[in-house]
Amino acid sequence: MRTVEFNLREQNLQSPRIYVLQLRQDDPKKCTAAKLVRLRLASPLYRIRQVPQRSLVLNPFSPEVLLNRDKAEALRYGLVAVDCSWENVQATFTNRLPGRSKRLPTLLASNPVNYAKPHKLSSLEALAGSLHMMGFRGEARRLLSIFKWGETFLTLNAEPLEAYASASDEKGLIEAESQFFPTCT
Repeated sequence: MRTVEFNLREQNLQSPRIYVLQLRQDDPKKCTAAKLVRLRLASPLYRIRQVPQRSLVLNPFSPEVLLNRDKAEALRYGLVAVDCSWENVQATFTNRLPGRSKRLPTLLASNPVNYAKPHKLSSLEALAGSLHMMGFRGEARRLLSIFKWGETFLTLNAEPLEAYASASDEKGLIEAESQFFPTCT
């Protein structure tokens, strides 16, 4: 029993703390972030000032792109998804958010509402894509496993995710992104 407990603790130390800033703009029954919080796979934040100062904040409008080398920072300070309605996304991200804002490169959504649309990721997909790119693949799969369509995200984005994860710098990542999504970059 102690070995199992130790392994679970050790495994948790090997993946970043996940936070969700819940702005409660979506139907809670369909909200991927709310389900992550309910299942205790993410810690809820209810106010912008609760966002940890040095955490990596997923922001689709950030000029800085998330890279594999952000792994150490994610482990130390955590990873934050901002859960808001796509209708309010522009207004939400024009506010100054604490933490270091990072955007994901282009990925396709697998959620039923925005299936195969670039950049229209749910909070769950954004977190899983980030985790996968930084080398936390088991944690990404674990999060995605809570939805029937979750594994489809990895299937749809298998090649881009691998290319993004192996990019050593922003230039290499943007080159990879333009190979897979030439009209989106």
